[in-house]
Amino acid sequence: MNASKPVYSYLKRMEVMKVITDYNSSNIPISRGEVAKYLLVIKENLNRLNSIDKKIFKDYEIEFEYDMYGSTKDRYSIIGNQSLKNIFDDTKQKNLFYFMDTNVTFFADVFGSLSQRGSGDDSIGKNSILLGEVGLKLRGTFYKSVAYYLRLSNGQIASGDDSDIVFASNNDPVLATNRNFLKKKNFNSFEGYLRYQTKLNWLALTFGSTQINQGFGYIDKLFFSNNTAPFDFGKLDIKYKSLSYTFLYGSINGDSAGIIPKPLSSKNIVSHYLNINFSDAFRLGFWESVIISNQPFSFTYLNPISFLTSADLSSGKEQATENNALIGFDLEFIPVKNLSLQSSLLIDDLTFGTLFKKDSLNENKFGYQFGASWANDFNMNIVLEFTHFDPFVYSHRTNKSTYTNYSLSLGHALPPNSDEIAAKISYEITNRLKLDLLFQHQRSGEGIVLDSSGNIIANYGGNINFGLGDAYLRTNGFLDGTRINRDIFTASVYWQPLRQFFLEGKFQYKVMKNITDDISFKDSYYFATLRIDL
Repeated sequence: MNASKPVYSYLKRMEVMKVITDYNSSNIPISRGEVAKYLLVIKENLNRLNSIDKKIFKDYEIEFEYDMYGSTKDRYSIIGNQSLKNIFDDTKQKNLFYFMDTNVTFFADVFGSLSQRGSGDDSIGKNSILLGEVGLKLRGTFYKSVAYYLRLSNGQIASGDDSDIVFASNNDPVLATNRNFLKKKNFNSFEGYLRYQTKLNWLALTFGSTQINQGFGYIDKLFFSNNTAPFDFGKLDIKYKSLSYTFLYGSINGDSAGIIPKPLSSKNIVSHYLNINFSDAFRLGFWESVIISNQPFSFTYLNPISFLTSADLSSGKEQATENNALIGFDLEFIPVKNLSLQSSLLIDDLTFGTLFKKDSLNENKFGYQFGASWANDFNMNIVLEFTHFDPFVYSHRTNKSTYTNYSLSLGHALPPNSDEIAAKISYEITNRLKLDLLFQHQRSGEGIVLDSSGNIIANYGGNINFGLGDAYLRTNGFLDGTRINRDIFTASVYWQPLRQFFLEGKFQYKVMKNITDDISFKDSYYFATLRIDL
């Protein structure tokens, strides 16, 4: 099930409130059947919920009715029904069409949106663009063991010029990775996958393209996040009691991203993620990944039972030097009801012989994160999170194996050689109206210095797509280079006045200060979207 569904936030709140106990928010998406299992547990504990949480549960009970109970009494099919009046029925889940028998299920939905986006930017000026999009979603199952999902969409730029297109792509990773949108044409996108799982869901195989989220980060995640477009992959999931394990092998997009970028013949990613649930209150994870450039396929990385860093080194000295290996550890602790704590560590490069030497020429690169989340009884979730990245984290010295897809970070959105303090308040005003307030204070060190011949004199390690020079130019201190501070205020509202009819709005105000050159910029950004999903 798509990783952007709001039900994941609800399940996380229920976990922190200790209504459900074995939910793992660090490895998303999960199947609709797993979501239904958690909703059934919540139903058994409705007496512990306040009125708003009960209403939110009722909304999800209708949406996941078939997955929970195998019934369709609260579901309405537009095709095949003589009356269209139920399209606006607030008590029924609408589908374009659905069919089911003892062996097969099939659900078809249509969706559409109209989105007005604009800005008042010091950096790129005022912009305004209107986007329209329509699409079709198909999903279902075969013999209760194979599931499929396909989302197709086609969009149109209703108004806006070239600068507006650049603005929109800079604020939407899906648009930024769409070639036709950047060429001012009709733009389309798709997500789709085929998933097989055993009857008890101890093993699952997934092949397709969809968003993957991994890591315990509450505001943004270090391992896999939604900061770039979905990519194609094959994935193996294994679960047994307190253990869960995920193996992923995928294809991503990239080029050398150097002074003169050169397209890569291939760029692949392989990752392992092991989670151990020691108790209802404590969970630990180990993650590793390798970005593989200019090597279309290798059984060395296809082995799901291996240590990827060792496997990468055994692939050959020259190839291993071109690849980018990363290791991560994360943990989450829920000491008392309503409070959860998380910590994550990312190791991009590690050389024990130079670990505590100041002149190590950037041979040791770390990222780390600490977060706390409080889910109170007023339907308000408050999150505080700190993230730090050493210079050159996620980047790579060949510029080929950066931890990016379409030059956008696969992990956290924060650039390397930066840190961030972020605070977020999510308030469920009603079961259909939600307000999010986010503040981010970021500090970064940026800059690449060239001589008159175009040779690199210094690279301060603040560009995820340009890691050349990390190992032979200079040892960078944290925040060396051109010092940039950013204060970002974001307010988002999500309103569902009628079931499956949505109004969404977002406003962002950004203050950027170039401390080195004493220059300031102020940018504002907004969007308002009307969306229908039937």
